[in-house]
Amino acid sequence: MGLPIPTMDMESPLLNLNVTRDEDRISALPDELLLLILERLDLRDAVRAGAVSTRWRRLPHQLSLLALGIRSFRRATLAETMDAFVGAFLSVCPSADSNRESPRSCAIKALRLCFYPSAPHLSSIGRAVEDVVSCGNINSLEFRISLLPAEYAVRQLVEFGQTFMSFSRAYKVAFRCLTRLFLKGLAFGDSDVTDLISACDKLKCLTLRSCRLAHQHSTLRIDTPCSGLQELEFIHFVCARIELIHVPKLSKVHYHWCLDNPPVCFGYVPELCEVSLIRQAKVLQAPFMLSECLSRSATNLSKLHLNFGHQMIWIQPEHPKGLTAMFKNLTDVVLSNIFPECDLSWTLFILEAAPALQKFTLSRSRHACAIGYEDNAEKPNVVWEPSKDLKHLNLKLLWMYGFEEEDKVTNYIRLVMERAVGLRRIELRGENSCKECDVIDPRRSQVDEDRRCRIKERLTDGSPSSLEIIMC
Repeated sequence: MGLPIPTMDMESPLLNLNVTRDEDRISALPDELLLLILERLDLRDAVRAGAVSTRWRRLPHQLSLLALGIRSFRRATLAETMDAFVGAFLSVCPSADSNRESPRSCAIKALRLCFYPSAPHLSSIGRAVEDVVSCGNINSLEFRISLLPAEYAVRQLVEFGQTFMSFSRAYKVAFRCLTRLFLKGLAFGDSDVTDLISACDKLKCLTLRSCRLAHQHSTLRIDTPCSGLQELEFIHFVCARIELIHVPKLSKVHYHWCLDNPPVCFGYVPELCEVSLIRQAKVLQAPFMLSECLSRSATNLSKLHLNFGHQMIWIQPEHPKGLTAMFKNLTDVVLSNIFPECDLSWTLFILEAAPALQKFTLSRSRHACAIGYEDNAEKPNVVWEPSKDLKHLNLKLLWMYGFEEEDKVTNYIRLVMERAVGLRRIELRGENSCKECDVIDPRRSQVDEDRRCRIKERLTDGSPSSLEIIMC
């Protein structure tokens, strides 16, 4: 039975907004509530609201959060688009000579800007951001900078990268306050990324998507001992490899790569707790050992995600002694998109090297969109014989997604059950939905259901009563 709905007296003070015949109820709300409404809108819409109502006109200048995206200002040309963007931004920013005591000059606490690196407009953006920073209240500043969608030669990407670096050097006050930075499609000199991180005193998160070094066979070296950078994300960053030499506050790394192995080498990263590596292995690229890239200083590593992209398993199982120092606090491991023909027993080398592991997830997919390309590496089976005396005390949860073959699944789970003596729950799930293809065939759903039931019966037989097995 649901709770009774309380009745309200329409004459109560809470609802008495003193609304006149000429004033709508929303405009009669207190400024605090109206600002909360505006902060949930795109800045362009907030400015529009201020333009059509005298009651709302001054409110955009009191917003504590300003979020402005370039897509809201699309025009026929890049110059017209950026003109509209800069005009909207300047209309709600404090001017250099504005009174510091006015709400307009000190309300902004968080600023998010998404724009193109158009050289003629960057100076206006830089000056306006520094005016906001000079008010002293901003605690979150984010730039998302990408190129106008088009085909570019490497020479043009280098020019855009140089334009951005000149922008960062010209407006040092703004970049010192930058907390998040997203860059897409730019090309950098070998030392530019390190110089950028060092210049951004408050930078916590950096994402480089579809960026590259000007010379793709160079190594990106990041040596920033005084940086507070916590999160690094590289998505299709083109270079020979990445060396994180000295990044003491770094806690999360996400890297989707396509070139040499190992893709990244971790140096001094004592705060590192989460690593995600994603890759579809290419021809002539051999597997590597995790101990070749992970750092012995990363003793706080707690989560590891390896995505094999339905292709070759690009890590080589190794003796646990080479990983124990790095895996001693590892509690959560995800091995995703393992190709369906691959044996699974090799995964136990991670279980053996991670005594604190509590959750182990494996997944595969039969998505039609996961078809390999001609330059993908061959997919040999991975052979590994786990230690017979392995007894894991802390693993509590085993998740498996999308595995079909009954014998392969049951044999592997039995192998885990024998060694993970503290296992409490096993979850076997079907395919995850996919936006790119029709992954679920209605004619196969009943076949899969019958298969899962048989697997559950085989696993339940002889298993301890405390072990919960879920099929869905």
